[in-house]
Amino acid sequence: QFLPPARGGGPIFTIPLDKQYVPVVRNGATVAHKTAYFGKVHVGQPASQTFSVVFDTGSGHFFLPSSACQSAPCSKHRRFDRGASASAEDINHDGSPVGAEESERDEVSVVYGTGSIAGSFVRDTVCLQGSGSSSNATGGMGCATVRVVLAHEMTEEPFDAFEFDGVVGLGLDPLALDPEFSFFGRMAAAGGLAEHRFGYFLSRSDLIPSEIAFGGVDDTRLASEIQWSPVHRAELGHWQVKIRSISVGGKVVEDCRDGCSAIADTGTSLLGVPKSTMRALHLQLARKVPGDPEELDCRDFPGPEMVFELEGGVRLTLGPEDYSRAAAMRVVQGSTQRAQVICRASLMPVEADPALGSKTWILGEPVLQKYYTAYDWDGRRVGFGLAAHPAAHEGDAARSHVVMGSSPGKALAPALVQI
Repeated sequence: QFLPPARGGGPIFTIPLDKQYVPVVRNGATVAHKTAYFGKVHVGQPASQTFSVVFDTGSGHFFLPSSACQSAPCSKHRRFDRGASASAEDINHDGSPVGAEESERDEVSVVYGTGSIAGSFVRDTVCLQGSGSSSNATGGMGCATVRVVLAHEMTEEPFDAFEFDGVVGLGLDPLALDPEFSFFGRMAAAGGLAEHRFGYFLSRSDLIPSEIAFGGVDDTRLASEIQWSPVHRAELGHWQVKIRSISVGGKVVEDCRDGCSAIADTGTSLLGVPKSTMRALHLQLARKVPGDPEELDCRDFPGPEMVFELEGGVRLTLGPEDYSRAAAMRVVQGSTQRAQVICRASLMPVEADPALGSKTWILGEPVLQKYYTAYDWDGRRVGFGLAAHPAAHEGDAARSHVVMGSSPGKALAPALVQI
């Protein structure tokens, strides 16, 4: 899928993203859903192999399952056949070729927010279009030579539950073992992109595909001008921005009074909150619901606004429709049997990290669905603009996508909690 050429002269490659819902079940009841968004890339020459991948700004490596991996998590996915690609070259982690006499290979373990993989290395051609395109060649438009991790081990969580094959890390160069592992860095160096930027759109409707645009931003997905915030501590490799303050219902979040940071992470489906802040924030965002409704979608129930003030003058505002867990909680007191229905936020705890510190937030799906995000590789900055969500009948039939799993209904029975 092409958009018109941007000012750099080349096209913008837009990839529609499939979506998958995976239910989170506790005590036999579905209390939430995990979501994943993934699109296609094409690896190898002359006949490319096509894989579905999560485009993850929170990681730095491109991995695929290897055909040599026979474990259950690997066998559920399409695996890269090294022998079928004439352009593939076995390498060590430093890029040096693996000699025919070498009996052992360099290996790496990559840890994600949930799960991990282990594998060896190959250098190959990766393209944003299939092999039917005349422009597909090393250095051609939409193609680059990239170091890939071929996984021979994958943990059951999350790879057993999700349909995507691998992960394309879109973090900055320092997040990878070497810049040649950087998917977007190599694409930019190949010279086939209009601009050294990419944009990310998460659709609110399952009838409209989410998209990632390589080579610029898709202006049709923007409802406001993009505002930019500089990357904070770019040497760490994350698309991290500095938070000047956070407020809930006009009240400042004390743990961020002296500033925090946040990572724009397209691989995270929740809003990540520092573990030390979780309890207080849950209390601030919780709402008591009058009566005892049998069904309720908390995303439609009023609640306080949450405002992030970022460096560069960027202001992000989330409402209850953005941060709420869809299903309410019915709390029943054992002694009196009185019931109180409560709407809660859907938050993910973020552990303190030696490099990132203890005040790092993760801007996952709740933020990325409300705001179109743009990532400026050369300028080292992250852009935010209100996303334009078209009506279902306005969808572009050429941008096809698939939705897997059952989405949560608009009205859900509250989860029962006895105290």
